[in-house]
Amino acid sequence: MSEFFQMGGYALYVWPCYLLSALVLGGLAFQSFRSYRAAEDKVRQFERRGRGGEDGQ
Repeated sequence: MSEFFQMGGYALYVWPCYLLSALVLGGLAFQSFRSYRAAEDKVRQFERRGRGGEDGQ
């Protein structure tokens, strides 16, 4: 098992790459989630503005 984690002597290169990739993918997922929520909020604002003059319908 320790041989797997040593990656044939390339562990100092491989594991940081895995970590960096995980951080980048996590950051992209977080940013996508924030953008999605912001777009939802904007749609709700537009819907409220559109209903403003129509007797609540």
